[in-house]
Amino acid sequence: MRNIVALDAPSNLGLRPPAPGTVPGVYKLAGALREQGIVRRLGALEGGVVVPPRYDRGDWQEGDGVFNAAALRAYTIKLADRIEGHVRAGDFPLVLGGDCSIQLGAALALRRVGRYGLAAVDASADFRHPGNSDRVGAAGGEELALGTGRGQSDLTDIEGLRPYLRDEDVRLFGGRDAFEEDRAELAALKIPNTTVGELREWGVDEVVRGHVLSLETPALDGFWLHLDADVLDPSVMPAVDSPDPDGLLPAELLALLRPLLASPRCVGMNITIYDPDLDPDGTAGALLTDLVVAAFAQS
Repeated sequence: MRNIVALDAPSNLGLRPPAPGTVPGVYKLAGALREQGIVRRLGALEGGVVVPPRYDRGDWQEGDGVFNAAALRAYTIKLADRIEGHVRAGDFPLVLGGDCSIQLGAALALRRVGRYGLAAVDASADFRHPGNSDRVGAAGGEELALGTGRGQSDLTDIEGLRPYLRDEDVRLFGGRDAFEEDRAELAALKIPNTTVGELREWGVDEVVRGHVLSLETPALDGFWLHLDADVLDPSVMPAVDSPDPDGLLPAELLALLRPLLASPRCVGMNITIYDPDLDPDGTAGALLTDLVVAAFAQS
């Protein structure tokens, strides 16, 4: 049995400020889930913290590309170094974010090791890039585009390894049915994107098990699991920066995570976007922790 290693990546570098003069509270995610006992309950080993650079957009303006880019590049390399070491050692790193830009650290680490896929459980594809938007800036909404080589080279081609992920090796789950404009581009690129409505219509277990088999192909050395808390419906997870309606309910998310984590080819996981500042009584954080622990227990 592989060791689960809890590694904190408390970066908020990829999100816009929630209000002038403030910073996104997602950097508190790891601490909040630890307070819920996630490390103890999973029997995880302690992996420590990868400390991010200071959040400072300076004089950035719309049209300047990705803000905090230099800090994001440095942090991606630093986080990749830690994740790579655990993957090579046969551990299962559980990376507690953070915003979604921490996924670049995992993608770079795995690209160094071999060819890996990505199973992203997220309300949105995070596929904004200069080819489809004039509002590129927040890497937390762009990490899949960056990871597949779309965007500025200081983030997409670190160490000359562009792309960190191939389009055909990505699977997306839990997108909102209303985001039709995202789906058209993804379909053209042959990136499977199964929405909440489709998961309900076709059956979560049936859909996910089929995609797990496709990620267990000999062409891949394994795959990484990315969980964005905003995949849950705001009625149970309001503590995210974009609480879009019509998300997954807890039982549905659990059914989605279990077969992904049960695969021996799943080599690690990150958890992102939950913001404790938006959850004063800790209810949403407790639910998120319970779901992750239950998913591992049944995997």
